Amino acid sequence: EKPYSCSECGMSFAHSSALRYHRHIHSGEKPYGCSVCGKRFTTSSHLNRHRLIHTGEKPYSCGACGKSFVRSSHLKRHHLIHTGDKPYRCGECGKSFATSFHLNSH
Repeated sequence: EKPYSCSECGMSFAHSSALRYHRHIHSGEKPYGCSVCGKRFTTSSHLNRHRLIHTGEKPYSCGACGKSFVRSSHLKRHHLIHTGDKPYRCGECGKSFATSFHLNSH
C-alpha cells in the first residue's frame, strides 16, 4: 500500500519520508551540502554517496579481480568483463552489447 501521493505528479509512496524526499525534485531544493566542496543534494543518501569522492573509499569490490568501485552499479557493469555477458541485442542486426549505452550508440 502506498497512501502518500505527490500533489505535483501523482506518484505514490509507502512512507511519508519518501514523499518528502521526492518533493525536492519538484521544488529544486537541495538541503544537503558537502562540507568539503559545497556541492548540494536533494537527499542525504546522495550526499553520502558523493562524499566517497573525497574520501577515496570504494566499498564495492570485484570478487574475480579485486578492482573496487564507488557505486554498486559500476561493479555490476564491470562484472560483464569477466562473464562476457552481452544482454542488450539490436533488434535490426542481431548484434549484442554489454551495456544499453553501447546498444543505443550502435
